[in-house]
Amino acid sequence: MEEKLSSVAKTFTPSPIQELSDLAQRCNAINLAEGFPDFPAPPCIKQAAVSAINNDFNQYRHVQGICDQLALKMNKMHGLNIDPLTDIAICCGQTEAFAATVFSIIDKGDEVLLFDPCYETYEGCIAMAGGIPVYVPLDPPRWTLDPEKLMSSFTSRTKAVVLNSPHNPTGKVFSREELEVIAECCRRWDCVAITDEVYEYITFDDQKHETIASLPGMQERTIITSSLSKTFSITGWRIGWAIAPASAASAIRNIHVKITDSAPAPFQEAALTALSSPTKYFETLRIEYQLKRDFCMKLLSSVGFRIQFKPQGSFFLFAELPKDCLLSDVEYVKELIKQAGVVVVPGRGFFHGKSDLDQHSDENCRHQKRYIRVAFCKSDATLSAAAQKFGELMNTRGSPKLYC
Repeated sequence: MEEKLSSVAKTFTPSPIQELSDLAQRCNAINLAEGFPDFPAPPCIKQAAVSAINNDFNQYRHVQGICDQLALKMNKMHGLNIDPLTDIAICCGQTEAFAATVFSIIDKGDEVLLFDPCYETYEGCIAMAGGIPVYVPLDPPRWTLDPEKLMSSFTSRTKAVVLNSPHNPTGKVFSREELEVIAECCRRWDCVAITDEVYEYITFDDQKHETIASLPGMQERTIITSSLSKTFSITGWRIGWAIAPASAASAIRNIHVKITDSAPAPFQEAALTALSSPTKYFETLRIEYQLKRDFCMKLLSSVGFRIQFKPQGSFFLFAELPKDCLLSDVEYVKELIKQAGVVVVPGRGFFHGKSDLDQHSDENCRHQKRYIRVAFCKSDATLSAAAQKFGELMNTRGSPKLYC
């Protein structure tokens, strides 16, 4: 059957993050690799889902109330006027919303700009649509956007820019100045902005999430994708959405129906409870995640990691290997699993562009082998257990390879 596979399918390989998560499960290791919470979802949301199932909301379904609530939230938070009847498509998570968005606007040969490092899903969706990903590197260690690099990446074939803020894997929140540069480029080259805003409620140190759609002239050229997954610790429920001008939202909805027909009906019903959560829920969410971030920063710093950028949002920490460590990111992760029973993600999987070239001869790319990503969306018990493992490793004579 292998010879029957499509050319696109042949280019895809298993997700390294999922493989590491599976390894953690098989080895009973502590999983700080995959970005899913290991603590319970809010009880009221779970009860709403159970109630929906028991009340037989178990068939294909579109819950218009989700769109109504999202429109109100977007107006309150960002001043956007969204028509809930025409401008929102409910999908099976942000991943499907993003894929359907790409399929709705990208033709073969269209170029799509991505900020590097970036989440692995984006490239795959663009490839399936026949598009060409073009990577714009963010400058370490603070992952700043160089306007010159961005502007020089646009061509007559550029169709869209993908913007993920708060950002996976770095935890960066794009500043207002950076958003204005991106918006100006989109207006100048008549491009669409596709956003991934799943971490919109998880920001730290008084940082506020701002959608690029709120900038002048951008709502009509922006497609926002997001979901319940990260905010409510329900990554397996797969309730997400795309918010877009009516014509784009209709196209996304049509593609969604052709692929999956509808998002899970009982979880759509439960989404009404989630979206009506009081302000205190979101404030508590931010405070608790900030404490987890600070705990992990202190832990990794204590064992020699270089953390030159404090995450401003999301629930990831992108840490540079100890300065004197001779291992690459992949080698370090393998040794960490063997010696400590802790799983994290090698950073190189998030880098693209020149990452396939000989990095030993390119000083600008060497950092791509020097980072690991740590997910701190874990219970206090899990994080404490990880800290204990790191501490034991520090006190073990046989571990100089990791802390050289």
